[in-house]
Amino acid sequence: MPIDASVLILNGPNLNMLGVREPAVYGSQTLDELEAACQERAEALGLVIDFRQSNSEGELVGWVQQARTANDGIIVNAGAYSHTSIALLDALTLAELPVIEVHLSNIFRRESFRHHSYVSTVAKGVICGLGAHGYLLALDAMASILDQV
Repeated sequence: MPIDASVLILNGPNLNMLGVREPAVYGSQTLDELEAACQERAEALGLVIDFRQSNSEGELVGWVQQARTANDGIIVNAGAYSHTSIALLDALTLAELPVIEVHLSNIFRRESFRHHSYVSTVAKGVICGLGAHGYLLALDAMASILDQV
């Protein structure tokens, strides 16, 4: 793995409301607490993270485009955009970086429209249904992927 490999962690719409939005589905941990946990795990793995959240599809696409030259991998919880955004799919494809998709809830135990994810078609792997722990597992997996590069 490159020393201090850089991983962009993107969070899509409504994830800024973690801790208050349907805690039975998404957990009680806030986005700030999730970021702190990711930072701790990243440091232990020798990774540097850039942790971001936006409710704007265009902003997420712009960040992915920047990641092409600024980062070594992308972990993304695109929220509802996972199921709707071809623009985000195109940006992730163009980035030509390893992508891991994360969802806090098990999207396959929810409404049928959530069963399809555009992001999954470009992702090396998908972690869903394990709550905030899924982000830590994604960091572990990304470290392993980058170690093989």
